[in-house]
Amino acid sequence: MIFVDPPAWPAHGRLWSHMVSDHSLAELHAFAEKIGAPRRAFDRDHYDVPAERLQTAILLGARLVSSREIVAVLRASGLRKPKHTVRRSAPPARE
Repeated sequence: MIFVDPPAWPAHGRLWSHMVSDHSLAELHAFAEKIGAPRRAFDRDHYDVPAERLQTAILLGARLVSSREIVAVLRASGLRKPKHTVRRSAPPARE
């Protein structure tokens, strides 16, 4: 199932929601594509979704939950990826 929280996170002159899956990242990416969310909106374990896409997500089956529930869903699913555990790619070697 896909979950989304209310738009409460300001950035770039808009309010944003978080969208997650309780099943898999594949499910999350497929759903994001359905609502027209670009892949660049994906951040480790969730999509950042602008407020104007929230209703579309809900109409297509996303469940509206609190921000705390979003974190709980991620932890329970095993999909949570905290920033400190995500490895960045190494810088290019110098010649």
